[in-house]
Formats: sequence, C-alpha cells, structure tokens
Amino acid sequence: MTTNKTAILLLNIGTPDSPQVKDVRRYLSEFLNDPKVIDIPWLMRKILVNLIIVPFRAPKSAVLYQKIWTLKGSPLLYYSESLKNKLNRLVSDDDQVFLAMRYGNPSIKKVINQIKNEGFTKIVAVPLFPQWASSSTQTAINAVQSEIEKWETRPQLRMVNQFYNHKRFIDSFVKRIKEFELTDYDHILFSYHGLPVSHIQASHPENDCLTCDCHQSMPACGEYCYKATCYATTRLLVKELGLIPSQYSQGFQSRLTKKWITPFTDEIIQTKASEGTKKMLVIAPAFVTDCLETIIEIGIEYKELFKQHGGTALDYVPSLNDSDEWVEALKVIIEE
Repeated sequence: MTTNKTAILLLNIGTPDSPQVKDVRRYLSEFLNDPKVIDIPWLMRKILVNLIIVPFRAPKSAVLYQKIWTLKGSPLLYYSESLKNKLNRLVSDDDQVFLAMRYGNPSIKKVINQIKNEGFTKIVAVPLFPQWASSSTQTAINAVQSEIEKWETRPQLRMVNQFYNHKRFIDSFVKRIKEFELTDYDHILFSYHGLPVSHIQASHPENDCLTCDCHQSMPACGEYCYKATCYATTRLLVKELGLIPSQYSQGFQSRLTKKWITPFTDEIIQTKASEGTKKMLVIAPAFVTDCLETIIEIGIEYKELFKQHGGTALDYVPSLNDSDEWVEALKVIIEE
C-alpha cells in the first residue's frame, strides 16, 4: 500500500439502472431484502418482499422513475456524480473522492475493490444522510465494513455518522431556502422521510418514542435517535430563518403503514389546506439529493393533494444536490 493516500467514499441510497420494470424490480429486491430496511424474520421477509411487494410495486415504481428520468439518467445518480467530481477538485492531491450506492450501481463492492487496487491506506466513509438511521446510515456503513474485512491488510477507516447539526450543513440549507421569499407563503412545512416506529424504538428501547418531547428539545436518547435529530434539524433551521411556531410545522412522509412515526406530512397538508392555507412551502432537510421522494412525492403528489383540499400553490425547495455551497460545506464536514 501507498502511505498517506485517503479515499473519501460518498455513499448514497441508490437508484435503478434504468426506469424499466426489470431494473426497478432488481433494485427494489436488493433494497427491500435488507434486514435493516424490513426488520422481520428472514423467511417472512423473503415471502413478503419477493412474492408480494416487489411484483406489485415494481411496475408502479417504474412509471414514477420514467417521469423523473432525464437524458443524464437518474437525478440522484447524476447529482451525486457531480458532487463527487466537484469535491474532488477541492481536496488535496493525496485524497480522492469516490461514490458508491448502497443498492444498485456503482456498488459498494465494486468501488471498495477499486479503492483497494489503487493502494489507498485510509478510507473516510461519508453516508449522505444528515440524520443517522439504521436503515440508511448504518446499513451503508455495515456494507463498507463487510467488504473491507476481506482485505489482507485493512485500511484505516473513519466514518461521518451524521451531520444534521453541523453549521455548514445548516447554512447550506438556509441559503437554499432563502432563494424563496418566505413572506409569500402562509405556512412552511418541514418534511422528513418517515420510518417505522419499531426502527426508532429499537435504537433506544429504554425510551418511549410515542410520548417523547423531542419536538421541543433534544432528549437524552437524541444523539442517535432519528426522530429527535429531525426535530433538532428543524429547530436549527427555524432559528436561522427567524420563524415563529405559528409559521411552520414538521411532518414525516413516505409512510407505508399507520405504524410509522407521526405526524404524517400528507395529513398536515390536508389539514392546513382545509383550514384556509393557500400557499405552502415544503422543505425536506433529510434529503441532500433530489430523488423520487422529493420530485414526485412532494413536487407532484403533495401539490395535487394540497389543491384538492383548497390550497392554491405548494412549492418545494430543491435539495442541496451539487450546489457549490454544499460542496464546500461537505469538505469542511469531512475534514472535521
């Protein structure tokens, strides 16, 4: 191995190779068969995922992917690739930035082998998820560690577990939000990706997430509690934006059942519209890269839902993607 060479490994969740049903099916199968994503006994998960969820969901998801696909491919992939390339231009000559997806391509296995073959002695793994969760951050880190264990001489491995409260991350999102005139909106909604209550409870079984007051302050369990860090992110953004409690709400989207963390974003949108809110701005600080959940779920489905219940305009703040502010912020986060 060559000394003092550091591989900076950006990790994102993943995307199908194409919006065709066969590729979406392959992607969903890999994703949903991860025990960190669906945490039920192995046999039950195999039956549920491979015989029920994937066969029915793949054709529907393929239609949605076709709507967001561009000449450059999947937005999540090309924004991530651009982020990698821009960051590469900022790091030192001894460092090199790589990109891998937890599910799909470029795979963690392939990229880790490339890092090994190029003689890197140090790896900094950077899951691109601001708030830690076992079904995103931890499963990505586990996959990296699993591949590194195959090396005869293992490299030094450091990890950026989360960065929801890093000033540069908050500043980057604030700048993005301020591209919109906040006074033009009747209400501002912070929306985070939802998780099953069981996932949250498993990270700190001694605390009851259903009665926790993490929406007001960070509880003792908060350092690695997804729900608590989401609320903490909102408080940090709200402080910088100068918002008062009546001006904003927080919800959790992409739920599959009622047993996911509440309040639900779609229900907040319906309620606010029914109460007379006409213009709403939605911000999604759990996503640093635009994807199906932001472009389709918020930008199309929630906009239609808002109008169906009396609202007139719902706008979405684009994610950080490959913005120069975010590239520079990420460099600082990695260095620290």
